[in-house]
Amino acid sequence: MIKNRIKELRAIHNLSQGDLAEKVNVRRETIGNLEKGKYNPSLVLAWKIAEVFDLKIEEVFTVMDE
Repeated sequence: MIKNRIKELRAIHNLSQGDLAEKVNVRRETIGNLEKGKYNPSLVLAWKIAEVFDLKIEEVFTVMDE
């Protein structure tokens, strides 16, 4: 399972799900599903999201033991 800080980081940067989705070229629903843990991002998507927040991937996403 992959946990993430997307919702927290969006709030800090004052971005809506739609804003972030537009920046990384996915649908708003994809961002919502990522935040709820219903969807694990591809490596490319994880990299793009981390880049939006100017962070390393591991600062946004954490792999948890199931």
